[in-house]
Amino acid sequence: MRTIPTIDLSDYTSGDAAARKQFIQTLGEGLQEFGFVNVEGHGIDPSLIRGAYGKWDDFFALSEEAKRRYSGVEGGARGFTPFGVEHAKGRKQGDLKEFWHVGQDDPPADAGPERYPPNVWPESEVPGITEPTLGLYKSLEGVAHHMLVALADYFDLPEETFAGMMDHGQSILRIIHYPAVEGEVEPGAVRAAEHEDINLITLLCEATEPGLEILTREGEWLPVIAEPGQIVVDAGDMLSRCTNEVVPATTHRVVNPPDADNRDRFSMPFFVHPRPEVDLSVMDRFVEDGESPKYPPITAGQFLEMRLQEIGLKK
Repeated sequence: MRTIPTIDLSDYTSGDAAARKQFIQTLGEGLQEFGFVNVEGHGIDPSLIRGAYGKWDDFFALSEEAKRRYSGVEGGARGFTPFGVEHAKGRKQGDLKEFWHVGQDDPPADAGPERYPPNVWPESEVPGITEPTLGLYKSLEGVAHHMLVALADYFDLPEETFAGMMDHGQSILRIIHYPAVEGEVEPGAVRAAEHEDINLITLLCEATEPGLEILTREGEWLPVIAEPGQIVVDAGDMLSRCTNEVVPATTHRVVNPPDADNRDRFSMPFFVHPRPEVDLSVMDRFVEDGESPKYPPITAGQFLEMRLQEIGLKK
C-alpha cells in the first residue's frame, strides 16, 4: 500500500548539511505529491499530548447542558461547538463530531479582542485543563515554524516567507470528539466529510483511532496512519493559494468506523493561520512566464471569513 512520506524534524533542526538537505527535499516533494507528510523527531513530549487528551476526554464526558455553557463564544472561534454544527463546504449535512477551539494566547500588542478573542476554559468542571492545552499549543507553534522555514528553503525563498505569516497569527488548536456511531444515522453522514483545510498548514497529533483518509491524484482514498509519537502535517487552502496550487490542499475525510471498532475517537489538529492582514496573493515565484495567477489578491482575514461562512461556523 502506498503511504505518505515520513520525515524526522531533528534532521533539520540538529542534523548535518546532508540530513537537512534530505529533510527539505522529502518535505517539499511529499507536500507537492500528497499534500501530507508524517513528522517524527519533533521534540514534543508524548506525556504532554496524552495529558491534554485525558483532560479533554473528561470534558466531552460532561452533560450536554454543561458543555453548551461554553458554546457560541465569538461565533465558535473559542470554546465549544456542539455535535453536528459544522459541515463540509458544499454540504448541508453536519459532521458527526463536537469540538473545542483554543486560540492565540499571545496576540499582537495592537490587536483588539474582535480579532483575537480571549480563550475560555472549563476549569470549574475539569480542573487543570488549561496548562497542558496551552503548553501543547505553544509546542505545536514551534514545530509549525520549523516546517514553514524548511518549506521556504525548498523553494529557494527567504526563510520567513511562510513562517513570518504565522507570527502572532490566528492559529487554532481544535480538540475534536467523534462519538461512537450509534443508532440510526442520516444517510451519507460521516465523522468528517471530504474537505480541504482552510489555513496554511495543519499539524495533527496522532488520533486515538484510525479513520483519516486522503484523496490521491489518482482519485483513490488512501488511509493515513500515524505511528505513536508522529504528527501528520498537511497543506491547507491558504498555502495552496499563495503557491498557485504548486502545493495542493489535498481533500481528506474521516470515515465512520466498522462495527467491530465502533469507539469514540479523539483528535487534536493545530490549524496554522496567518495574521488577518497577511496578503495571500499568488507569489511571483509560482507563476510561470506567460501565465497568470490562478487567484485574485485577498487577505487572510477576508479568506477566513468567507470560508467560515461556507462551512456553517459563521452566518
